[in-house]
Amino acid sequence: MTHSTHTQQAPSSFKLNQTTFADAPSKDKQALVQAEAVASTQDPLTSRDRRIIAEIIEVQPESIRTIWIEGGITVWVQFFDGGRLPFDRNWFATRVAEVKATLPETPLERNERLSDELEKACTVFGLYHGEIDWLSFSTKLYRDGHFVGFVGCNHQAWYARPRQYGVNRIAGSAKDVIASLGVRTAVAA
Repeated sequence: MTHSTHTQQAPSSFKLNQTTFADAPSKDKQALVQAEAVASTQDPLTSRDRRIIAEIIEVQPESIRTIWIEGGITVWVQFFDGGRLPFDRNWFATRVAEVKATLPETPLERNERLSDELEKACTVFGLYHGEIDWLSFSTKLYRDGHFVGFVGCNHQAWYARPRQYGVNRIAGSAKDVIASLGVRTAVAA
């Protein structure tokens, strides 16, 4: 997290109060203006980002509004209650790397990662995958409009089968199970 883009939709309760702004010291005025600017755009933080930050600073992930880097030195964490905490950028980056390495994936994060893997593997083979049913995480594969087979992933491994009812072929990656269906790598025309 060495870069941030300020994007979060501000709730209607988060507005600069002119009295608060007028009474604030000039240093705090700048921070208030930055906080409103940060809060007035779309949110770049994923739920995983919030979980990582929350683990580092020991708060609830839902309390984190956004983060930004000031002057290339300080990482600021903005909370929904209006509070902020500053951290040294290098220390924060080190902690992010440590927490990332130990934080387990949520089921949604796993599905997103596996969906990306499947999409890349289908591209290698020149295949198109249909809509993915996340409950069973399976999809039909087509090449040139013709059905190739089913590919899916469960809690154990990737699997493929050439027809609706049949024996699953299990492999360690989406690319390997697609190849087990007898599909060869697509050749550029």
